[in-house]
Amino acid sequence: MDDKIIICFCEDITRAEVRQTIKNGATTLDEIKRIIRCGMGPCQGKTCEEMICREIMDITGKKKEDILIPTRRPPTSSILLADAARSDNNEKTS
Repeated sequence: MDDKIIICFCEDITRAEVRQTIKNGATTLDEIKRIIRCGMGPCQGKTCEEMICREIMDITGKKKEDILIPTRRPPTSSILLADAARSDNNEKTS
């Protein structure tokens, strides 16, 4: 597989970057997320999480059930800043 393949489209992170991060000692999705931002874009890992898991399994020999899935925190979908501001103003005036 080509190391130039983009694994995280939201953050534009390649397979080579993910693999190097794992080889440097990051062996959980949370560690990889914190180091190179995979899974921190608008999709919150919905598109790249499975591919990152496979890279962790390939390099470390871990089984999928041994790889912890990060906790998802709201918002799980994108919102417009104007909507957030409008919501905040409504709460203050009520």
